[in-house]
Amino acid sequence: MREILKQKIIEASQEIGIDKIGFTSAQHFSHLKDSLEEQKAMGHTTGFEHPNIEERLFPEKIFSEPKTIISLALAYPTKIHEKAPKSRVKRGSFARASWGTDYHEILNEKMKQLILRIEEITAEFYPRFKPMVDTGELIDVVVAERAGLGFIGKNGLLITEEFGSFVYLGEIITNLVLTPDEPKKNGCGECTRCIDQCPTSALLGDGRMNATRCLSYQTQTKGYMPEEYRKKIRTTIYGCDICQLVCPYNKGKDFHFHKEMEPKIEEVQPELLPLLTISNKEFKARFGHLAGSWRGKKPIQRNAIIALANANDRGAIPALLQLMAEDTRPVIRGTAAWAVGQLERLPNEEERQFFEQLLSKESDEETKKEYQQVLNKWL
Repeated sequence: MREILKQKIIEASQEIGIDKIGFTSAQHFSHLKDSLEEQKAMGHTTGFEHPNIEERLFPEKIFSEPKTIISLALAYPTKIHEKAPKSRVKRGSFARASWGTDYHEILNEKMKQLILRIEEITAEFYPRFKPMVDTGELIDVVVAERAGLGFIGKNGLLITEEFGSFVYLGEIITNLVLTPDEPKKNGCGECTRCIDQCPTSALLGDGRMNATRCLSYQTQTKGYMPEEYRKKIRTTIYGCDICQLVCPYNKGKDFHFHKEMEPKIEEVQPELLPLLTISNKEFKARFGHLAGSWRGKKPIQRNAIIALANANDRGAIPALLQLMAEDTRPVIRGTAAWAVGQLERLPNEEERQFFEQLLSKESDEETKKEYQQVLNKWL
């Protein structure tokens, strides 16, 4: 009976458009407790994680009498088929995991459909469900690995045979008893490309990372980006996928199964300069459906300023000076000052005086430091 039910659920998932599905028991993940506590104690966590470690490890803490966890994966595109218009205008980029409609919405809808189908199939068993995507209690990659979808690579991401690591993951806890799948063997071997190519040495080599050093995290913070990371983001304004791009398992992987995930040039590789003055309304209309918009426009604008400096766009200097003089947000003013300092190697006296004037009026201490550092550099 279990196998028959499981096969029906697999068939239903395929009809719904779920690219990969696996099953595991709802047994605890307590073997990870020491590691999670160590990571937290070492300051390697970002605060984006679910705060209660017990709930991350013990399904029974968040669901009454759990029996099975169903793990799901959707493959996402890695290449843009739309051609960018020929222009010298500098563009930024969103990492691939933020292309198209927010994956939380897509996966939640797929899981909702699957739950309805499972309820039809198993009505006599009075099934109950708890779906989650990314922001839930459980650790997606750990569940997916135990459910046989793939293995956790040295970059901490799930690597599947078919789609590499370019997959979104979600899971459903249920009281249904279904036959678990067998986990896959780790396939990284001696390869260390992701570790070697990580610009900030965030990867620890054992599938864990110092997440605070990950450029993906740094692009999502709202305060000042520490100077050591600014040049390393290059012209990426959200996320980072370098550890995926260098992975041998991802070579040639590019799947366009879901139209909602299709990237559009003007959304995922936008011109940088217009982002500096985009209104909240315009930002929401243009980028609100992307996963990369979840922190609002301020981090994106800050990152766009950094990207303009990294792209050596001297044509942006007037706009950056205007931000310094008029923007009400200290982080934007100070980051604009840093960018001008990167772009303007030989300032004129008028520019020096402009900086000195703003410094004398500035009340935010961090922003003062940004102004002063540029002035010191110009001495």
